[in-house]
Order: sequence, then structure tokens, then C-alpha cells
Amino acid sequence: MDVELRQLRCLVAIVDEGTFTDAAIALGVSQAAVSRTLASLERALGVRLLRRTSREVTPTATGMRVVVQARRVLGEVNDLVREAASGHSILRIGYAWSAVGRHTPAFQRRWAQTHPETDLHLVRVNSATAGLAEGTCDLSVVRNVLEDRRFDGAIVGLERRLCALSAEDPLAAQRELRLADLSDRVLLIDRRTGTTTPELWPSGSRPVTEETHDVDDWLTVISSGRCVGMTAESTAHQYPRPGVVYRPVSDAEPIAVRLTWWRDDPHPKTQAAIELLTALYRGD
Repeated sequence: MDVELRQLRCLVAIVDEGTFTDAAIALGVSQAAVSRTLASLERALGVRLLRRTSREVTPTATGMRVVVQARRVLGEVNDLVREAASGHSILRIGYAWSAVGRHTPAFQRRWAQTHPETDLHLVRVNSATAGLAEGTCDLSVVRNVLEDRRFDGAIVGLERRLCALSAEDPLAAQRELRLADLSDRVLLIDRRTGTTTPELWPSGSRPVTEETHDVDDWLTVISSGRCVGMTAESTAHQYPRPGVVYRPVSDAEPIAVRLTWWRDDPHPKTQAAIELLTALYRGD
């Protein structure tokens, strides 16, 4: 099945203009060309899209559904062309579990003030590259080193490690914890995007682990008291949850927050994002 954009534009023009003649004028082609194009689209799809009488042209039930989808496809293509022609008018920053924690609102506000020509979109993608490899974003916030040489990155800040545990857990009464306090617990981890593995503990005192792949599931299990979690400080700011408390782990090394990008195709605003995030983490 080969469906072309020109065919979709022709169909939408006929519906919008109401006649083949007016659609031809709007498209700048002959009426015969409009008829041929519509016919080729109907052959490609194997369905009738329009009812044509001497007085009017109306979509069939199937035709109306196709028109709705055609408008969406054409709109997305227009957005693609507009972005490519405008020189990156949007900056998409992906993240897996949390963006930049308590700095997220300030980052959004300052970006809008200092770079009004480039819209900032934060996109949650639960993958190892937070959407970068998938093409969902231009930059991504990650808290692990990406070994893939296609990507480059810079550390923009450090965050404390916190333990997430049920509010009913006896350890919740303590202001801070140590790694040894958790060695006999079940640790809930996400090996794809998480920041903690059993190797954080000394050999011989490592906790048993279970796996999850989503922050909401992680929080739900922890709130039940069956498991505890270890996470970056930003998670506590972005995901407060009734029944879950966060406590700093005093002897756990901090987590580096990295901004990453495609090495051979960085977004023009990459350096600006690095500088703003670094300033926010410094407290400027």
C-alpha cells in the first residue's frame, strides 16, 4: 500500500472546499488531476472515501475517519518542516524517573525568560538514555554514565542519595540512615534506568533485590513496606507520595546528574542548557 502526502492533501482539500473544482483551485492543479489523485488514494486504501453528486461532495463514514487521520498526519509533517526550517525552535529534554528535581520549575522559568525563541519541552521516557537513543528528545538527563560512544555528556550537578521506605517502617523515625541499616532489607531497583545496584554495599552485606521498571510501581511497592528503595534526591521532590518517606543515607556517595546529547549532532542550545542547569545546582 503506497499512500502519498499529495493524496492526503487532495482529500482534505476536497472536504474543506466542498467541490472538486474549488479543491483544484486551492491546490493549484486541474480538476482532472484532483479526480485522478482521489481515485488513486481510494485504490490504494481499497475503500470509497467520498460520495459525489451533481450538487455536493460528502465523505463516507470511512472517508471521515480517514480525513481525521489525514489532518493529523499533515499537521505533523508541517510541524517537522517548520522545526527543520526554523533552526531548532524546540528543545526536548528527556528524563527517566525525575527531571532535575527541585530545580525543574526554576529551570523552566529561567529558560523561558532567557531563551524565548526556543520552547522547552520535558519528556519522560523510561529508557537507559531517557529517550535520546529513541529519537524522542534532543538532550537527556541521566544519572548513569552512558558507555555508548555515540553520545557525549557533561555533569551539571550532584544529588544526595535517599532511601525511600514506608512511613510505617521503624527506620522512618530516624533523620538519616546508613548503608548498613538497609543490608538486611529487600531493595527494589530498576537496572535499566536506576542509580543504585547492590554493589553500592560492601561485599558480604549486600541486600537482596527485586526489580521494577516504573517509578509509580516502585513507589506503590515501597509504600506497602515489602521493599525499600534507593534513589537520587530529585525523586523525592518530583514524586512525593502518601505513605512513603525519604531519608538521606549519610555514607552513600552522591549521584552525578549528567546532561547528554548526540556527539555528532548536538542541539544548538546544548551549551545554554548546560550553563543554566549548572548554575541552578550551584545555587546561583
